[in-house]
Amino acid sequence: MLTRLLGACAVLLTVSLLVFAGGEMLPGDVAQIMLGEGATETEIAQLRQQLNLDRSAPERYLDWLGGMARGDWGVSYTTKRPIGEILPVRARNTALLTALTTMLAVPMALGLGVLMALFTGTVFDRWASVVLLGLSAMPEFLIATAGVLVFAVRLHWLPAISNISLAGGFGEAARALALPVLTLSLIIIAQIARMTRATLVSLADRPFIEMAQLKGASRLRVVLVHALANAIGPLANIITLNVAFLVSGVVVVETIFAVPGLAQLMINAVSTRDMPVVEACAMIFCVTYVLLLLAADLFGTVFNPRLRRSTQ
Repeated sequence: MLTRLLGACAVLLTVSLLVFAGGEMLPGDVAQIMLGEGATETEIAQLRQQLNLDRSAPERYLDWLGGMARGDWGVSYTTKRPIGEILPVRARNTALLTALTTMLAVPMALGLGVLMALFTGTVFDRWASVVLLGLSAMPEFLIATAGVLVFAVRLHWLPAISNISLAGGFGEAARALALPVLTLSLIIIAQIARMTRATLVSLADRPFIEMAQLKGASRLRVVLVHALANAIGPLANIITLNVAFLVSGVVVVETIFAVPGLAQLMINAVSTRDMPVVEACAMIFCVTYVLLLLAADLFGTVFNPRLRRSTQ
């Protein structure tokens, strides 16, 4: 456990260095971009001093890293507001999108995967496998664009722009998030359902499954009671990894549907060269992703006796 935590910290430290270095390598001068082409050299120098851009990159990196460790995310270049005041509302919207997707997609994916395992080799199984494989191969922007064309442009059932407002009630917020949730859910369902089927089918030749069949257990009981109970560990790992995938998928979806979340905030900050906001959002995504990967690793260890023995 301690080794995994130390490894996660090392990964996050490396990621923080890469995020900061990536911001430094962007072309153009931040002060020049903020002041415009008509700014004088004196004005640019004064702004660079105000933003601490006149200091060396290693000094600014250490200051940023230390501030982030204390919970001080810095101040936005464009709005002049502390980033800690901007992030909570944006993070709430992203968390709401991710939570709704998880609650919808995971049960449907598990149910579909179990059905495919029950009817392995049938027409239903073959067609479902083909459809799920096709969905897995589709990028998020293609599914999102198709959803907008069908449900927003053609049928006028759902809004193309997801303006989330909890003041209008949960129903209005759910309607605004319907298309983004649908887009992410289709991809998550396709991946988890295929892996669930493969996990359950791979257990078919295990001794305990053969013993249950010899005792006269029905196909339904064999899959739901014996196979599914022994697949909890791999399935927990699979679900956690796919929830981690949402961290990357949500960036594309939020941009397409203009969801006022962390991803949209980061994209807007990149266009204005508001690097403190970009770095804060990037680190939140990276920390979330690493923590979910760590959770997936722990799930795999807890539910797998062989892995537990190897770590003792």
